[in-house]
Amino acid sequence: MDSRTGLPIVGMVGGGQLARMTHQAAIALGQSLRVLAAHPDDGAALVAADVRIGEHTDLAALRTFAKGCDVVTFDHEHVPEAHIRALAADGVKVFPSADALVFAQDKRRMRERLSELGAPVPRWQPIASPADLAAFGERAGWPLVLKASRGGYDGRGVWVVDSPEAAAEVLASGTELIAEELVPLRRELAVQVARSPFGQVAAYPVVETVQRDGINVEVLAPAPLLPEDLAVEAQKLAIDLATALDVVGLLAVELFETSGGLVVNELAMRPHNSGHWTIEGARTSQFEQHLRAVLDYPLGDTALAAPVVVSANVLGGPAGGMSIDERMHHLFAEDPGARVHLYGKQTRPGRKIGHVTVLGDDLASLRARAARAAWWLREGTHE
Repeated sequence: MDSRTGLPIVGMVGGGQLARMTHQAAIALGQSLRVLAAHPDDGAALVAADVRIGEHTDLAALRTFAKGCDVVTFDHEHVPEAHIRALAADGVKVFPSADALVFAQDKRRMRERLSELGAPVPRWQPIASPADLAAFGERAGWPLVLKASRGGYDGRGVWVVDSPEAAAEVLASGTELIAEELVPLRRELAVQVARSPFGQVAAYPVVETVQRDGINVEVLAPAPLLPEDLAVEAQKLAIDLATALDVVGLLAVELFETSGGLVVNELAMRPHNSGHWTIEGARTSQFEQHLRAVLDYPLGDTALAAPVVVSANVLGGPAGGMSIDERMHHLFAEDPGARVHLYGKQTRPGRKIGHVTVLGDDLASLRARAARAAWWLREGTHE
């Protein structure tokens, strides 16, 4: 407890944009957010008052960081499971727990558990050799998706292959792999739910996520033309998974919509890129909701703040041209309603450096506005 405010201290391991935006939400709640950042110039370290520098792989640093925190949570899934268990054994309140987080850290264990629960998942198999891959390809059909069991994100650690020969380099790397059928999808969806230690749950509207080169570039809320029964099914699936896996905090369930129904793609147990729109677009942002959940506060209203919300990621563009400050000037002069969030990151091509959100009632015009704003911030020019 922070003696200055009489309110809890929340520790967040990781100093990236998720911690940065959680800090913004903590300010309004009066919370003191302590951040464990790897570097002083990490996005959250640039803005938070209580920053400790250390690596998430260093148990001693984690233990020192956790002292005085009422609860510890994460802005990524990469803290070693053994370290999380050690903190819990020390008496630190950690959410999500190691028992839950492992299903977001390890794709093989996630697929095993979801299969046990009867959740809709692609056909899949652990892969240890070219023979394993060849046998699975014969059953599931080519091409297949190979995934690293641990560590992949934004298209990294994922390979689409059409033969064992095409996967030879990956198979020889020693990476623990699973193979999945290449799902014939209509589009990608995502649904977020929050769950508290008390067991209260709250689901956000289902959104459509648009990917390019494995990176989420656009989120449409609510998912356009999604039948109500399918939206309810997606929300119920996410709630059931949060409960079965004993998740505390936010759970993001990435889904494929197929001709045969919904298929679970990935899980994340933290604020998620598919929920950045909630800062302006929902009554309670995902970042505030995560804080409420891990502190066991009653959860907030998840209703939309406008009929349609579109969020577009801002990716780093080529070097040179006008400064980002100049680009902001021009963007706001043209579209004063665009809401910009920059993450304090050094720009490099293809890197997520921020996002833009717009609200209204016409999907087509909002998508055009968001895309134009993101392009301007990336390139310094109109498309």
